[in-house]
Amino acid sequence: MHDGVEKLRVISGQAKGHRLKAVPGNNTRPTTDKVKESLFSMIGPYFDGERVLDLFAGTGGLGIEALSRGAGSAVFIDSQTQSIEVIRSNLASTKLAEQAEVYRNDARRALKLLERAGKPFDLIFLDPPYALRDCDELLKEMASRGLVANDAVAVIEHHPDVAYTEVFGGFQRKRYATYGEIALSIYRFQTEDEAEHSPTSIREEATEDESSADPNRT
Repeated sequence: MHDGVEKLRVISGQAKGHRLKAVPGNNTRPTTDKVKESLFSMIGPYFDGERVLDLFAGTGGLGIEALSRGAGSAVFIDSQTQSIEVIRSNLASTKLAEQAEVYRNDARRALKLLERAGKPFDLIFLDPPYALRDCDELLKEMASRGLVANDAVAVIEHHPDVAYTEVFGGFQRKRYATYGEIALSIYRFQTEDEAEHSPTSIREEATEDESSADPNRT
């Protein structure tokens, strides 16, 4: 993961235009503004929920973008102290801190703690280090713990070489797009009956401008 050569900002909503700090060093991979803008354009038709989870949050840019666009609350999880400090700073600068909870924890341990709160999420971002390739298993675990709301949207950011199936554990892929070394798999959580009658997923290739976007993380 890179330290974000291009400056990061909030794309739309009440905090539009606010610059976001990147995590120093090479341990985070900020989602670039171009990719983030495309992502929120893709999930727009599916997402109107209130509660957001930004797992492997990095700078917190995805969860902050969701809050800026009207989400009611967001939980940010990251295992790195530097990331937590940057997330808190970015929330403060965008004046969105009151709608956020920030926790330093390992992803799977965090799920156990979140289960105790008993509040499912409507929008879930999974943007882990590329070495982690079991986001589908994480989502299934979340569903089993009651952390996924009906009709929730889940976004996995991953390397294009990693192939996630179109359907698993109540999740069905609705959109797929690639941007250079970044792939976005967007899923919706539905009952098995609903999933069977849903349209097949849409695959997209990025335009030339999009595919040239720096493969970094928010």
